[in-house]
Amino acid sequence: MSPSANRDLAGRMAELARAAAGPKSVQDVLSEVTSAAVELIPGIDTAGILLVSRGGRFESLAGTSELPHDLDELQRILDEGPCLAAATGELIVQVDDFRTDARWPAYAAGAMKIGVLSGLSYRLYTSDQTAGALNLFGFEPRAWDEESVMTGSVLAAHAAAALLASRHAEQMHSAVVSRDRIGQAKGIIMERFKVDETAAFELMRRLSQERNTKLADIADRIIDTRSDG
Repeated sequence: MSPSANRDLAGRMAELARAAAGPKSVQDVLSEVTSAAVELIPGIDTAGILLVSRGGRFESLAGTSELPHDLDELQRILDEGPCLAAATGELIVQVDDFRTDARWPAYAAGAMKIGVLSGLSYRLYTSDQTAGALNLFGFEPRAWDEESVMTGSVLAAHAAAALLASRHAEQMHSAVVSRDRIGQAKGIIMERFKVDETAAFELMRRLSQERNTKLADIADRIIDTRSDG
């Protein structure tokens, strides 16, 4: 990578790091990443992020135009394409020219129809529930060089970090809420059956095991019985 390109990338990554550390939402950070990709990588005209849940739900985020969303929808319908391939398996998927790439014929035809001829897709992360990819597209065919691929990889790593941080925050919040609901349910049992905290929790634990239901769900049902009278 040339010295000037290094400086540009370092500067933009510093900006992205400050954005991630500040009060911005994950959506804002991802939008910064896709905008930086268009700004820093020659030949990239539009960019977006695709998330695919285990149940097959597609979520299209941070598009710099409507095109990434259209391409994500096309892949959902056809169940093929470079973004899907990256999200669910390959680390980097490189397409120099959709007119000559035979890997996804139906998708390639659709992409060419709306003016996209090349692209780079990067796997962001894969968890038990969700897979993701950073997807970069060009309106012209292009033999992607090492510098372009490397810059995309750096940006993809930043996007992955933002998504994982958001997921961790959501899990922490969920854990706190579950703990509070379990505590509330224990209080209801203690009041209703005149037992101590240990006995109340043991009753909930046994119900959870017998019904093969999460403890937090048992707590919700107990709380609902109070509102039902």
